[in-house]
Amino acid sequence: MTDARPTVLVVGEALVDVVPDPDGRVRDRPGGSPANVAIALGRLGRDVRLVTLLGDDARGTLVRSWLQASGVTVLAGAPGSGRTSSAAVSLDASGAATYDFDLAWDLADVPVEHCDVLHVGSIATVLEPGAAAVLAAVRRHRGQALVSFDPNARPAITPDRSGPLARVEELVGLADVVKVSDEDLAWLHPGDDPVATATRWAASGPGLVVVTRGGDGAVAVRPDGTRLEVPGVPVSVADTVGAGDTFSGVLLDSLVGLGVHGPGSTRALRALSDRDVLEAVTTAAIGAAINVSRPGADPPSRDELTTALGRDGRRGAGPE
Repeated sequence: MTDARPTVLVVGEALVDVVPDPDGRVRDRPGGSPANVAIALGRLGRDVRLVTLLGDDARGTLVRSWLQASGVTVLAGAPGSGRTSSAAVSLDASGAATYDFDLAWDLADVPVEHCDVLHVGSIATVLEPGAAAVLAAVRRHRGQALVSFDPNARPAITPDRSGPLARVEELVGLADVVKVSDEDLAWLHPGDDPVATATRWAASGPGLVVVTRGGDGAVAVRPDGTRLEVPGVPVSVADTVGAGDTFSGVLLDSLVGLGVHGPGSTRALRALSDRDVLEAVTTAAIGAAINVSRPGADPPSRDELTTALGRDGRRGAGPE
């Protein structure tokens, strides 16, 4: 490989999930979709930095410590509100999570940092004024790094679909890898078949679009229209917090392990065999299954993922 330690830059919100315990009490748990992706990559041994906003308060200290404990370098500015963002989490009987946010995203700019992989997603890509800085970072890194995007739609933050939809479609066209859930697509394009939308997206620029479907597995779509099905991983679900973010982090780790990073990443991604893509997506599904088997966003370590892959008869791809 050309780089013994590829660098990953994640841009987006970090916050505190206010989660109910079984006894009815609430607990602050660090989270935020991009922060969870960074945690997943850090636990897998990647060199990862997170550009975000954190207040100088107890919750900000909690989030910083959580990120740093998993090897994430935190590049945090101060939010205009002065306080760390939060999300009140509600869990239904199946463990599926919904969120009520107290969040502002006023990131002024993204530091000019070299990276081999750039990941953006969720609220940070659609909530102004900070969304403009995220878009500028994507444009700046396009062609120089593997660009990853997860829309992770949040209707509670952006109830008017028109603005977020336009930005999502723009970012899809700029990205190399898009991970999107079937629930996201149902909100972005109601009534449309999710895989048909993913197929259209894959033809518009990305080298890979993956639709996750919870317990029903995932579908990977390539630019030529090839569809690769990955079955669901049987698991006892504690809750779904951080499942999609873990999927994204493990998928990126697997692609980097296959040499897909840096200036040649667009070409390298398209040159992968269907078998390589299928293995990377399957590994991501196994990583997400580990996460949902325990409460909150809790991605696997490298050892945990390797053990799970061994049980499943598949090889793992560690840091280069």
